[in-house]
Amino acid sequence: MSLRNKTTLIGHTGKEVEIVNFDSGAVKASVSLATSDYYTNAKGEKVEETQWHNLVAFGKTAEIFQKYVPKGKEIAVEGKLTYRSYDDKDGVKRYITEIKVDEILFLGSK
Repeated sequence: MSLRNKTTLIGHTGKEVEIVNFDSGAVKASVSLATSDYYTNAKGEKVEETQWHNLVAFGKTAEIFQKYVPKGKEIAVEGKLTYRSYDDKDGVKRYITEIKVDEILFLGSK
């Protein structure tokens, strides 16, 4: 049995899906996903902690995002954790962490 890079997240989209159509005909979808966790602090207060994740999808999965995933939609996704970097206009190296989505499941009623 081999281990692989696999991530599963459940959350709500934070913006409308952004679509990029490449000259080759390939399609890329990008959207942010908010996941929330709750805990009780030392004062006994319930605290919500939200993390934001960058999702990217290609091909048929990107087309599904484009058609069926509006802002605020609750979804479950499974994919790979990926890292990339680039140099911005000032020459500063920037790092990006993304989830490359392989599967999507629609949740909630929105």
